[in-house]
Amino acid sequence: MDAPAGGLMELMTWVEVREAAARGLPVVLPMGSTEQHGPHLPLNTDCVIPVGIALETAKRLPLVVAPPVRFGARSRPLSGGGEGFAGTLSLRATTLMNTLQEVLEALARTGFRRICVLNWHYENAAYLWEPCDLAAANHPGVRILLIEDPMPQFSEAELAELYPKGFPGWDVEHASIMETSLMEVLAPESIRHELVADDEAARRPSWDVVPAPDEFIPKSGVLWHPTEASREIGQRFLEDCSKRLEEALRSEFGLPAKPWP
Repeated sequence: MDAPAGGLMELMTWVEVREAAARGLPVVLPMGSTEQHGPHLPLNTDCVIPVGIALETAKRLPLVVAPPVRFGARSRPLSGGGEGFAGTLSLRATTLMNTLQEVLEALARTGFRRICVLNWHYENAAYLWEPCDLAAANHPGVRILLIEDPMPQFSEAELAELYPKGFPGWDVEHASIMETSLMEVLAPESIRHELVADDEAARRPSWDVVPAPDEFIPKSGVLWHPTEASREIGQRFLEDCSKRLEEALRSEFGLPAKPWP
């Protein structure tokens, strides 16, 4: 295996994976979902984006990108449109937690000692810490970095640059400006550009209701304004999220500033 600047584990052989682990390379495990993202974005959006962020980071830091966990926690109406859309395939929280622990322990058995869990699906966040804690306890010497929120801390001035028409809040950034912009960079061929259209919930309170009232759920599944998306915005988000991932990896895993020999 040539000293890798990064690579998709699913395209590697078992020998290459063994050697990468033996060299001490960190492995990034993207946590995504299979979830509706409006009529214009594919169901795998929550997997494409964290994998893309990890691969962008791999340009500067040697690492392995594990296959993403493609099924996520149940979609909530006010942040993901809910479970009523065709193609949204979700897991119970306990199933997701068990799945993550199983995958983490398999990575540890493979020989990885530096494991990063990189989440993108908003609803996953509440269920990730416990399986990380349990997996680490079962494998002394393994250090797990958990990034539940992949967004860097943007200043008001930076948000104004990214959202010239006003920042709507991260909770409605589903199939909207940020995700559509990122997909313009990472998988532009997957966007149905002719179907990009703005939408929003008729009512968006700061609490939740079960079952969700109809006015909580936009008919298209889009929670805000993807017509404001652009490749330039997507490139900025990709660079900033990648830099945050790199900072966390270097800080918590004590990685060198220069590429490894």
